[in-house]
Amino acid sequence: MDDHNKIQLFEDKRIRTAWDEEEEEWYFSVVDVVGVLTDQATPRSASTYWAVLKKRLVEEGSQLLTNCKQLKLKAADGKRYNTDVASTEELLRIIQSIPSPKAEPFKMWLARVGRERIEETIDPELTIDRALSTYLKKGYSREWINQRLQAIQVRKEMTDEWENRGVQRGIEYAILTDEISKAWSGMTTRQYKHHKGLKKENLRDNMTTLELVLNMLAEATTTEISKTTEPHTFEDNRRVAKRGGQIAGNARKEIEEDTGKPVITKQNALDFSRIISGSIEGTIDDGDIKKE
Repeated sequence: MDDHNKIQLFEDKRIRTAWDEEEEEWYFSVVDVVGVLTDQATPRSASTYWAVLKKRLVEEGSQLLTNCKQLKLKAADGKRYNTDVASTEELLRIIQSIPSPKAEPFKMWLARVGRERIEETIDPELTIDRALSTYLKKGYSREWINQRLQAIQVRKEMTDEWENRGVQRGIEYAILTDEISKAWSGMTTRQYKHHKGLKKENLRDNMTTLELVLNMLAEATTTEISKTTEPHTFEDNRRVAKRGGQIAGNARKEIEEDTGKPVITKQNALDFSRIISGSIEGTIDDGDIKKE
């Protein structure tokens, strides 16, 4: 667990959080969130409210509390105490059980997300349309978005090939992805995210166009080599992934030799948003751009 706990603000109220490096998951102080959403005057009253809510959840047969954990978080007196924390998913489930006007926007959002997922199951094309809309609202250029959507397709073709070769989803996919990433960029996925100052964010959403293109080249090449060589074991697939990444890695080195500049940058989505919003300032209303 990351010792550098953070303070997030919600309606100018302090919410203690902690980042779990291994799980790549944010954890939030439940009592802080409950206190804000129910307008508790003191931490003690917020703790009392949470105790009552926990009891009710148990009585309702909820399995949520079996997954909740405790972490030592700093209190107002400067000391660290064991505090109930929840992941984003767990926290949203807790919020659903809070009868408060401040919790209603979260409940409405969850209902809308659920409806959209059902609609996307019926009509998968809606997924692409909503992805396009979301990227535009975040301030990405249409050129970058087109490249990103193509990258999604390239990734899907590669994972379909892995599935055909008997590669298991989860840890084996992650290992092969790291092999590709190391071979072309010199870094594992986690190291790459650290390089860009990311935590939970999607790495590809924070790549420049050139980084995306080279990553696509690595994955597309891996797919083609796999189709040609038909690897039978996981280690065979691992060697194919490394070969695919190396071809893109060679391309990266040639580009860097010609330009004299590194391809791998520290730029992330926040930087892209600033660059894009600055270049189109005055042509689009501020409300059309959501800065991260």
